[in-house]
Amino acid sequence: MQTKRVKWAAVAMVAGLALSACGEDDPVASDTTEAPGGTTGDATGETTGEPSGEAGTSEGEISITGSSTVAPISALVADEFNAAGSPATISVDDPGTGDGFALFCEGGADISDASRPIKQEEADACEAAGVEFVEIEVAFDGLTVMTNPANDAVECLTTADLYALVGPESEGFANWSDGQEIATALGSATELPDVPLDITAPGTESGTYDAFIELALGDGAEARIESGDITEDDAGTRSDYSSQADDNAIISGIEGSDTSFGWVGFAFAEGAGDAIKEIAVDGGDGCIEPSIETIADGSYPLSRSLYIYVNAANAEENSALAEYVDFYVQSSSLTDLVSQAGYVPLPDDRATAATERWTARTPGSDLLG
Repeated sequence: MQTKRVKWAAVAMVAGLALSACGEDDPVASDTTEAPGGTTGDATGETTGEPSGEAGTSEGEISITGSSTVAPISALVADEFNAAGSPATISVDDPGTGDGFALFCEGGADISDASRPIKQEEADACEAAGVEFVEIEVAFDGLTVMTNPANDAVECLTTADLYALVGPESEGFANWSDGQEIATALGSATELPDVPLDITAPGTESGTYDAFIELALGDGAEARIESGDITEDDAGTRSDYSSQADDNAIISGIEGSDTSFGWVGFAFAEGAGDAIKEIAVDGGDGCIEPSIETIADGSYPLSRSLYIYVNAANAEENSALAEYVDFYVQSSSLTDLVSQAGYVPLPDDRATAATERWTARTPGSDLLG
């Protein structure tokens, strides 16, 4: 199997945490390579675990693109799929959700990983190109807001604070305290420190960027639109920060400044360990830290769903692709493998719905406005 492995080692570091929360006892390697014969192995090439589930026997190539957040799940499923006996050749690339949809809707990939639902204009592009897709929810994640561990002045931020620091009105703000007036106007009681604000965060190609606008900045933007301070066309983020498509580059940016600020998916933040400091978020019900439990129960304000989008016609023509997705949506993949990748499994009812949606080849998206 051919899988892209550029920046997923950090994600594997949180597997033990995820498994302990889900009651699993099996150890998980902190880094994996492909062992001979398609089994999962450590750097020495020795097998590290038994294959989970059954795989098909069809040969063929499978192309996966899209979200860097979902890529570790899809790659781990691919590893296990081959370990269980499939001879399929699988490539996993991670240019970001937006770029992934662009390629997918041109017919350039079999699966698009996504850290947000497909947008209407993306669905329209798929339709125009004759690409019919099946939308499948596969896991939960939480956007994790971070700073450097040396920044002891910040422990919790409200969503109003997040808007004041990153929203469109913060363009040019050089210090955290520059956002104080906006944060206070939005009802925050936080005292933002008078220290440099060094932001490294996802760029516009990322679904994590889009999800942050919706989950973290949405309420603040709506309030400022109602007050006449901005227009709907202004809603979004400031543009004057270091935007990165690589989650590891974001982590490096957080490490590089004592008063840094940024956000990534939960698994990447957990994988960074003590190199970063996770900031609790108050969405109106007090300060909540991101964790397996708070993401699963939805109490963490920046929780989100993760998806894969499958080209339905390609799945009909390519038996290996159909078998891979069959393997992906079986219960052991949507629980054990999602946990091993460092993410939060779906509850039983939603996992069942995901499986049924694929089995029925239900076309289109239920999430378009």
